[in-house]
Amino acid sequence: MYQLKGRRACPLTARCLLYAVVLYGIAVAGCAGIAVAAAEAQPPRNIVVIVADGVAATQWDFGRYSSAVLRKKRFVTADFFRNEAIGLLVSSPHGAYITDSAAAGSAMATGFKGENGVLSMTPDDNAPRTVMEAAKAAGKRVGLVTTSTVYDATPAAFTIHAKSRRDSQALVDRLLEFGPDVLLGGGSEYFLPAATGGKRKDGKDVIAAFRAKGWQVAASTGELKAAAGTKLLGLFAAEDMDFDLERDPAKEPTLAEMTAAALRTLSQGNPQGFVLLVESENTDIAGHANDAAALMHSLWAVDDAVAVALDFQRRTPGTLLIVAGDHETGGFAATYAQKDLSTLASSNRFYAGDAQLRMLAGITLSFKTAAEKLGKKPSGEALDSLVAKHYPGFRLDPDLREMILTGKTLERNHTYAVQNLLGRMVARQTGFYWGTGGHTAEPVLVGARGPGAELFRGYRDNTEFGRSLHRLLEVP
Repeated sequence: MYQLKGRRACPLTARCLLYAVVLYGIAVAGCAGIAVAAAEAQPPRNIVVIVADGVAATQWDFGRYSSAVLRKKRFVTADFFRNEAIGLLVSSPHGAYITDSAAAGSAMATGFKGENGVLSMTPDDNAPRTVMEAAKAAGKRVGLVTTSTVYDATPAAFTIHAKSRRDSQALVDRLLEFGPDVLLGGGSEYFLPAATGGKRKDGKDVIAAFRAKGWQVAASTGELKAAAGTKLLGLFAAEDMDFDLERDPAKEPTLAEMTAAALRTLSQGNPQGFVLLVESENTDIAGHANDAAALMHSLWAVDDAVAVALDFQRRTPGTLLIVAGDHETGGFAATYAQKDLSTLASSNRFYAGDAQLRMLAGITLSFKTAAEKLGKKPSGEALDSLVAKHYPGFRLDPDLREMILTGKTLERNHTYAVQNLLGRMVARQTGFYWGTGGHTAEPVLVGARGPGAELFRGYRDNTEFGRSLHRLLEVP
């Protein structure tokens, strides 16, 4: 093995192994022509795309390690990446290096670059066909599942077109017009008029409009499990759905439960098959908040959904399963650190490991909810009480405490002040650090299994992901 002078060979850690698999995939990508020809001869009947928003290789491996230590359970997604076609995606948008979810989702859905904040439209105002539009044109049924609002950036970009991701009411109207066969997630407030507790300004009840067009409507976990029709609308929260760390299982289903319901519904009565997008937005929200505990639980939830989809794929010939991130959020890095600043000696150092994971397991409140509870001008007493109750074993250092109470932040790239400061509290005592409260340019993993999987192998731009999906959906 070639080795630079004076450098030690990298220990073959799990993360090194993961990237080694990616490099192997890139090395053999030149042989993909034969497999691609086979994929063209037998295109997939069904396509399931699972997107963990804000997740790159480091987060996936954190899910693997924490699941083994705390859940005593294999992380199915790690096995999936190990055994199937694997690649890396570059996430940059048009006109910038760092993307938002709208631009990333648009490139993956259309095969064309767009600007941040814009949904599946190019800078010259063209609206190239989305994956879901292509699926409908091919006679397939379509489904959207998310832990966010159903009109949020990723599900919207995969389906419709808009110059702004922020016009929620108009996006809901376009989803009604498009008519996905399955639509599951949060965001009921923009389906309902202000007079009945919603936020619509036009007085329309869009839930009633879906029901009138034949959609069965679910508003709880029980109603979702009981749904038996061929069209399903499920809205389980007014805004985003809760973190799994805090979720009420009677009110809000898991991502795995929504995935199972979507697969069951879409499988009924259409020989042309379907395309299903499943997204965890909670992984991205946790990254913005620098919330390692919320991220951990969210990764486990994604893994459970991947297990459901894998089981369906094994039982259903002709199904292509793709698991990917859209960009990285937070600059997440597990590391070693000094216990305090009294000395820089190695004897004062600790390494992130099992003991630190057990500290994360004791956390009972997300940083997002903590910030909401504290409000804009928290008192010292309220802050101390909240930390003692929900973050057992953690101490809030005086400098962090003072910044929370005075509304200051760590740096210019940490804009979620309370959340990012609580994240630094946890980082100092566990070694789970974050570089930013925003997105980064780290390439994201994509893995695929089934007809056409080889199209997603190698080091690629995210527009190639979109073009590959459209290639598989082209009507002969």
